[in-house]
This record gives sequence, C-alpha cells and structure tokens, in this order.
Amino acid sequence: MHQPDTSTPHLFDARGIARRFRHAALFGALESLHEGESIQFINDHDPLPLLDHLRQRYGQQVSIQYQSRAPEQVVLTFTVHPHQSEAEAQAAQQSGGGCGGGGHGCGCSGG
Repeated sequence: MHQPDTSTPHLFDARGIARRFRHAALFGALESLHEGESIQFINDHDPLPLLDHLRQRYGQQVSIQYQSRAPEQVVLTFTVHPHQSEAEAQAAQQSGGGCGGGGHGCGCSGG
C-alpha cells in the first residue's frame, strides 16, 4: 500500500477560488487527506468564520496553526489527525487524557 507523504503540506491557495466556494473546497480537500497529511492554506484575509466552521465540523481531528498573518496573505496549516470515535473523544475529554486520572495521576488499575 502507498504511504502518504506527511513531510510536505499540500498547497491550497484560496485566493483563486470564489469566496462562496472556499469552505466546501477546503472541506473536500481535507477529507481527501490521510492521517498525518497537511494542507498549507493561503487566503487574502484571516478566515475566522471558516476556522469556526472547521472546528465545529472536525473538532480535534484537524489541527490549525498560523504560519503568517500578513495583510492580504494569511497562511495556515491544517493537519489531519487519527479519527477518534465520539465515545473515545468524550472519555479523553472527561478524564483529562491518558489513563483516566483526570489530571491527578494515572487512574488505571495497573498501578
């Protein structure tokens, strides 16, 4: 099986896409990525509504990192992480992650 190249982000220059299509185009691009792959997103403004929509749709499965916030050229990197089931995500959030210790040390029965 072909392993995806996770070292170089795929370029997505939204400046050439009509604004009304940008969200759908980005979501389609993100959904075509494999775990660990990234998109370097370039836009002509800070896309705060898009980021809110992205967080609502993907939660922790897609991370967002600003590379540049220059006027007329905002650059972000979106990275796809392994999918968690809803139950796994809720359990991790409630426990603080790890073994379920809620931030107070390991809560597992093994020690």
